Amino acid sequence: MKRFERLERIRRMDPYREATEIYRLSVAYEFPWDFARSLELALYRTYAVPRIGRLLAETAELTDRTQKRYDDTSLLLDAVVEHGFGSDRGRTAIRRINRMHRSYDIPDDDMRYVLCTFVVMPKRWIDAYGWRRMSRHETVAAAVHYQTLGRHMGIKDIPGSYEEFETFLDAYEEAHFDWDEGARRVSDATLDLMASWYPRPLAPLLRTATLALLDDPLLRAFRYTPPGPATRAWVRRAVRLRGRAVRLLPPRSVPHFARQNREIKGYPNGYRLEDLGTRPVPGLRGCPVRHAE
Repeated sequence: MKRFERLERIRRMDPYREATEIYRLSVAYEFPWDFARSLELALYRTYAVPRIGRLLAETAELTDRTQKRYDDTSLLLDAVVEHGFGSDRGRTAIRRINRMHRSYDIPDDDMRYVLCTFVVMPKRWIDAYGWRRMSRHETVAAAVHYQTLGRHMGIKDIPGSYEEFETFLDAYEEAHFDWDEGARRVSDATLDLMASWYPRPLAPLLRTATLALLDDPLLRAFRYTPPGPATRAWVRRAVRLRGRAVRLLPPRSVPHFARQNREIKGYPNGYRLEDLGTRPVPGLRGCPVRHAE
């Protein structure tokens, strides 16, 4: 297979009727590393909305059990991508997601915003750092895939196109990003988790590198001191160079799903989808929003 042969295949597919299959090709073959990094940062930036970050801190899911929360989120979303919405494993993953969230009255705007991060942040990351930019077919297919996921989760007023996802995300962040002490604790725990995946002496360097990849509104919301311009330029150039190097490699011949990522640490002996996630006690643990009695 030539480097752009799979892209040509994607362009011959229907991005509406075959959205999840196109998304699977993008995630598992074309950009597995980029999707992993961009979805990590997508979830991370939701903490900067105080209503989300503060209550995530109260549940302690992302401060006391950070690795498990990371693993479970990745594995549940990955099952839908790998197996499809109509498969037994896809339906099991969605049931687990819904059972966790239905214990709490999470505002629709927050659910919609998180869904938007899954659509918008990977495209922005890949366009900036990937070995090529996302095609229009891939962009449309990603939006349709998450529209479908959103409907399965009962989210209302889902954006109707990628452009609407992007508009909603930008407006929501401008209106809601702000400082919260609990959200900062969740952010610090997540940065510590990311650094823990590598040799300990590299932790300070990795924390600085991660901060260098964040935008100014996010840094201000968490009150992090921005890395200097030279550091930012060096880190971002290094990630771009990685993308250029990947472009020179042969295309991937076998899929790589999130469950195969080295960052998934919590299940060395395997897992069952129905056992993943939390069994939330409303108002105490699990999902980030208290259930209204």
